[in-house]
Amino acid sequence: MSTTTTSSNDKRQQAPAGERVADWADGRLGIYSLAKANMRKIFPDHWSFMLGEICLYSFIIIILTGVYLTLFFHPSMNEVEYSGSYIPLQGQLMSEAFNSTMHISFDVRGGLLIRQIHHWAALIFLSGMFVHMMRVFFTGAFRKPREVNWLFGFLLFVLGMFTGFTGYSLPDDLLSGTGVRFMQGAILGVPIVGTYLSMFLFGGEFPGGDFVARFYSVHILLLPGIMLGLVVAHLILVFYHKHTQYAGAGKSNKNVVGMPLLPVYMAKAGGFFFLVFGVIAVIAAIASINPIWAIGPYRPDQVSTGAQPDWYMGFAEGLIRVMPGWEINLWGHTLALGVFIPLVVVFPLVLVAIAVYPFIESWVTGDKREHHILDRPRNAPTRTAFGVAWLTAYMVMLVGGGNDLWATHFHLSLNAITWFVRIGFFAGPVIAFIVTKRICLGLQRRDKDKVLHGRESGIIKRLPHGEFIEVHEPLSQDQLHTLTAHEQYQPVEIGPSVDENGVERKLSGSQKLRAKLSKGYYGENNQIPKPTADEYKEITSGHGHH
Repeated sequence: MSTTTTSSNDKRQQAPAGERVADWADGRLGIYSLAKANMRKIFPDHWSFMLGEICLYSFIIIILTGVYLTLFFHPSMNEVEYSGSYIPLQGQLMSEAFNSTMHISFDVRGGLLIRQIHHWAALIFLSGMFVHMMRVFFTGAFRKPREVNWLFGFLLFVLGMFTGFTGYSLPDDLLSGTGVRFMQGAILGVPIVGTYLSMFLFGGEFPGGDFVARFYSVHILLLPGIMLGLVVAHLILVFYHKHTQYAGAGKSNKNVVGMPLLPVYMAKAGGFFFLVFGVIAVIAAIASINPIWAIGPYRPDQVSTGAQPDWYMGFAEGLIRVMPGWEINLWGHTLALGVFIPLVVVFPLVLVAIAVYPFIESWVTGDKREHHILDRPRNAPTRTAFGVAWLTAYMVMLVGGGNDLWATHFHLSLNAITWFVRIGFFAGPVIAFIVTKRICLGLQRRDKDKVLHGRESGIIKRLPHGEFIEVHEPLSQDQLHTLTAHEQYQPVEIGPSVDENGVERKLSGSQKLRAKLSKGYYGENNQIPKPTADEYKEITSGHGHH
């Protein structure tokens, strides 16, 4: 009679297949230690953080649907005769790009739905990016250590704009061709090198014969590749820096209060992805977008009536439309200021200002500390006013970008709309800045009053001597903390103009500028002092009515 022993190797072979695969991967990649360190990472729970998730999920949907569309699209400008199932266009000459897009829309099963999901997802991605960046801006989430992540997000938005532009130009329909013509005019407005850039991009005189193929390569390879790298880098930094959170009891710059990544956050994120996908699919199924069959193929001698860009290009379009057609002739060359100033000067300056704002505010405050607690917009009135002023300028320029439709739909004068936009571009942001700042200061005063006197209960009480008062309920400690947790910076002081020996101090222009900006941000009448503990004790000790 013989006995057998089970070796450790045999036991390992008896383990489930998934566990053996995991053991194999752990021996080479160290996934167990990685998972132990990161899978229980805490994420705060607030609805505004879903804005970033909408951007991410929309981007994934764009990639998935884009891969499907590339299987049927032919990026060529060779002329062919249309013989597809859409009868009104049969027999017409068109490019292969337009013909293949018609084939996708009418002859590929589910092709039109995928096209529309792709287009709507792109619009929602950029809309989500826009709102997400505004949330980051107004709450101060861009402060140290997240300045680089702000730049990544900004680059994603800008690259998304150009990816969207190249994408809706690919079908080579009359509407997108008008947009490409607009872009070519902007390129020609660049002094000296404009004509060379145009020839290089289009392979000759507009429209050339190569721009669809070149846009296609840029649209499906170059820009998405860069964007994918930026998305990964952005998520890595979010994971590394830990998530920001709103002020509240128990929350500090050294902790994060929320739910663990696994299983709670991942389960919610997975469900939210399918919710976003479902909403985009429903929109694509019921709301037509870019119906190229109703517009027709592009011809250089025609222009689409009422042609409008997607919303994210409306700012640039508005700048062009309301700019006077000024020109300068120098040494036999014409400089079209009507194109050069808005698209080569103003538009890039606006983008640069958005990109570098975190560094400007850090320089003005002189604050080098890490910030993981978010501001309430009302507690940073100057920053909030700047944000609303920029949004006002953007909205005014959107009106300018669609001035013809405003004129036809509301029976208004086109010239009147143009002058309204010209004046509003300068006056609107100033008015918005002043009004927003006053509103923020008023909200700060209300918060101070709530901290000192409590919340209005709506209960009216009559005192023995006949006076009527409203009973105020004291706030909880959590509410008191939320209303008083914000920072209050002191403006930078230059100091005396002479030193202790009576010698005049040499001050650089940057020092003087920083002091003026700091005073504008945090000087008198730019923030309401927080209530002090002594004020609170005096009122709650019975010397006031409650």
